[in-house]
Amino acid sequence: MQDAIGIPSCFSAGDRSSDDPAAVTRSGQSVFMSVYRTKIADQCRLITVTWCKNSLLHGLDVSLQGPDREDHYSCKVELKPWYFWRKQGCKRFLVDGKPVDVFWDLKSAKFDGGTEPYSDYYVAVVCDEEVVLLVGDLKKDAYRRTGCRPALIDPILLSRREHIFGKKRFTTRAKLNEKGGYHEISIECKNRPGGHPSESNGGGETEMEIRVDGQLMIHVRHLQWKFRGNECIYINKLRVEIYWDVHDWLFSPGLRHALFIFKPVLGSMCPSPTLSSESPSFRLGSTPLSSQTGSSSVSTEGISSGGSSDFCLFVYAWKIE
Repeated sequence: MQDAIGIPSCFSAGDRSSDDPAAVTRSGQSVFMSVYRTKIADQCRLITVTWCKNSLLHGLDVSLQGPDREDHYSCKVELKPWYFWRKQGCKRFLVDGKPVDVFWDLKSAKFDGGTEPYSDYYVAVVCDEEVVLLVGDLKKDAYRRTGCRPALIDPILLSRREHIFGKKRFTTRAKLNEKGGYHEISIECKNRPGGHPSESNGGGETEMEIRVDGQLMIHVRHLQWKFRGNECIYINKLRVEIYWDVHDWLFSPGLRHALFIFKPVLGSMCPSPTLSSESPSFRLGSTPLSSQTGSSSVSTEGISSGGSSDFCLFVYAWKIE
């Protein structure tokens, strides 16, 4: 997995944007990116909402897709702890000649030590007197402050990308269905004592566990032989395909990331424990998953052929020795 992962530099407008993963991981920067599709300035565009956090700074970035699928419009908010920052504000820019406003209110936002707030906040994007995107739970406050009505077309959450750090255990909290609740997802890689001396670095067997809401869903033994794979699980009757690529955890020196993909499959009733040729976007083989998913781009082309009903959660787990 040697390709660039496209993490935005969202802390300071004066910083040079970098796609170099080493520059990001040196600061231990956690990144949560949500990509939505909605109609802005008479065109369907992508909006990326990014929350960034490291040991010094905390930031929010809202970027809009411009012509030729490039991000030409961006609103950055810095949450700096050592002086007063604008916990409430608005920024305007023009998109194809039309004004677009980004409103935010983080005065009472509860982060609980995380990168992204989980309650008491809103971030709203307004165009043509419509709230085309509203993130957060203070919806009434957002409509009151913007003075605008909800958009006739609801935004569609296409993907979510999370970059998290840990030694053996990686946890996140995410929705796998817009109508469902949040789920606690835990990924743990460990060595089990025993086994043949030639196995793993410590003479034991390397294995991986994936848990959802504390329940063991996937247990992979002999991970050094099964470093890429996929399985199907059910969460509250929702079928979810899980794909993993942990090659660089096991065989690449230095700080590297593994990639996990959680892909809900709507309207399906039958388990599909193995991947077939009907899903070419996620065909597993010698090609790393990070290369197949186009992780340096916000575009979701090639990820799903099911259109608006599909959503993918990408978890980049950075292993710290």
